[in-house]
Formats: sequence, structure tokens, C-alpha cells
Amino acid sequence: MKTSASVPVQYQQVAAEPGQGAPEPPAPAVRPKRPRLYVLDGLRLIAALGVLAWHWLGVERFPDIWHGSPGKLMPLGHLVGAYSWTGVELFFLISGFVICMSCWGRSVGDFVTSRVVRLFPAYWVCVLLTTAVLMVVPKIWGDNTHRPDPSRILTNLSMANMPLGVDNIDPVYWTLWAELRFYILFGVMVAFGLTYRRVLAFCGVWGFMALIAGSVDMPLLVTVFQPTYAWFFIGGIAIYLMYRFGQNLLLWGILGFCWLMSQHQMKGVIGGYEYGARHNLSWAITVSITTAAFVVVTAAALGAFNRIQWKWLTVAGALTYPLYLLHQEIGWQLIARISRHLAPYPTFFVVTAIMLLAAWLVHRLVERPLAPVMKRLMEKAFQQVRAADGAPVPAARKH
Repeated sequence: MKTSASVPVQYQQVAAEPGQGAPEPPAPAVRPKRPRLYVLDGLRLIAALGVLAWHWLGVERFPDIWHGSPGKLMPLGHLVGAYSWTGVELFFLISGFVICMSCWGRSVGDFVTSRVVRLFPAYWVCVLLTTAVLMVVPKIWGDNTHRPDPSRILTNLSMANMPLGVDNIDPVYWTLWAELRFYILFGVMVAFGLTYRRVLAFCGVWGFMALIAGSVDMPLLVTVFQPTYAWFFIGGIAIYLMYRFGQNLLLWGILGFCWLMSQHQMKGVIGGYEYGARHNLSWAITVSITTAAFVVVTAAALGAFNRIQWKWLTVAGALTYPLYLLHQEIGWQLIARISRHLAPYPTFFVVTAIMLLAAWLVHRLVERPLAPVMKRLMEKAFQQVRAADGAPVPAARKH
């Protein structure tokens, strides 16, 4: 039998011998199961603690919180805190990786269900807890010293308050709007079905739109494609593709391009944090930290930390979200009172311990019991939608 020299042997069709049926196609290669990346859970907690350190140690705008300047009371702590806001960039990088991983092979209904279950129960409780604190003891720093009004509270519960121009109950919630926009963009890809080529195309199109968004007079492009933070999400997706399919020059090129764009964007981002720190920040230090984030997440995906199988890191990762939601306004209230009786560093560690305990309680008493209930209800809702449209209902997943 003659074969075409232009077609690789493994893809050439073999003709059946007379009297025989067509040959069976080769069995697909079974991808070996990869170990859980526990280190990513630890990195998420480090990112949350970094943002916490920025708000508690790095911000000089509100000296009433510490009854003095953090830079003078805790010089080393302030130096660390002044740059630890880069935990947000690490969050976005990990988010690109994790969302891509969790969505592969799933439907839009699965994707929406997973995000609703993951985000909203803890968020609702943390919004109400922060509101309760501010209603009893309104904050005494910044421009907004009054208690939140009912409309602002209710609008915050939707997690869609920022596009409506309604202030966050806690300013730290701004990152949720950035995450939601990423979810919506990626959800479109999930609707088409995730494949290697489609996700690569998604990264390319998003990157191109993020590039031009800042150069054209169209605020909609900036809102949708997030030219400041897109590179961390896209970089995380590229790292996941390395994790799933193996590294190659194309993926390294995407990742390198994302790093180049991110270092440029940091030049503009630094200015806002200098306003809070009340002094100049080093671009070189900032880019060194964000570069370390790229390196560590990539190393984790390529197996450098596979030996780290500490189960407690799962709990650490679970505390990240409620800790992030609770720490700023409530933490400042605690610091303002405890710092009258304790030295600065003991105050910092005591309040950190209190907030970690509060985060664990939210996880244990809210997220764990409500998540399975909400998941069942969301899955039932999407099954009803599919049944109404005459679409096949997929087999139930194991909980």
C-alpha cells in the first residue's frame, strides 16, 4: 500500500484487507493524573495577607487608625506593606490559571454554578457584617464618614454596584468587579467549548483588544478588556495550558509578552498606591515582585513544587476569600481600638489572628453548609432550562 509522504505515519489511514472491517481507530492516549497544586492555595493566602499588610501597614493616608504614622511606628512593616498591594496581581494571575482549569470540559451552566456558589454566600455575609460594624461605629477616616444607606447596602449585595457608580461597602471589593469581567469574557469561550486552539485564540484576541483599548476613545473597550490587568489573567491562562498540554515556544511567547505588558502597566498603577503610601514607590521593586509572581506560578505549574502535598494548605486557601472580604474596614476598626493598649507590632499580629478566625468561621459556618445547597438548586435550575429547550440533560456530577 502506498502512503503519502506529506502525511505523518500516525495520521495515515490504513486500508482494510478484503473481507475485513475497517480498522479500529487507536485508543486515545490517557493523560496521567496530575498531582493537586497545593502550593497555589498557599500562594492565594500569601496574596491575601499581602493586601492586608498594604491596608494595615502601607497606607499613610489615615494616621488616626494607628494614632500615628505607620512609617514611623513600624518602619520595616511599612516598607513591606508599601509594596504588598502586589498581592492583587498575584490573585489575578492565579485566577487565570484556576478558572481555565476548573472550566475545562464543563458547560456554561457548570461554570455559572461554580462561580455563584464560590462567590456569593461568603460575599453576602461579609457585606452584611461590614455594614453592621459601620452602622454601629461609622468609620472616621477618608471622605465617607457617614453610615451606609439602605440602597447602597442592597446594591452592594448584587456585586454589580461599581458599574452603577455606587460605592463599595468596603473599598477592597473593587477587585471583584475586575474578576467578574474576566468571568464574563471567559464564559463566552466556555459556551463555544474549550479547546487548546480556541483558548489560544481567546488569549490573542483579548490581548489585542487590551492593547488598543487605551489608544482609542472608547471607554467600553477599557471596561470590557481591562488593559491594566488583562495581562495577569491571560498569563495565568497560558500557564495553565503549559500545565495541561506541556510547554512550548508559543506559550512561552504569550507568557513573556504578558510580562512585558504588565511591567509597563505597573508604571501607571504605582501612582495610585503612592497616593496611599504618601511617598514614592520604586518601579524596579514593584516589577521584581510581580516577576516573582509569574516565576513562582509557572514553576508550580511545571511541577517544581509537586513534593509539597501539605493538606493544611487547602484550608489556608479556603480562608483567602473571606479574609480578603473582611479585613479592611473591620480590621481598621479593631486596630484603632487595640492599638491604644498594645504596641504596634503586637496589635498587627493580634488583629491578623482575629481576622483569620473570622474568616475560618465564615468558611465553616457559611460557605461549607450553603455551598452544596446552592449547587443543587443551581444545577436543578439549569436542568430545567435544558429540559424546556429540549436539550439533553447531562448526567449528574458527583458531589
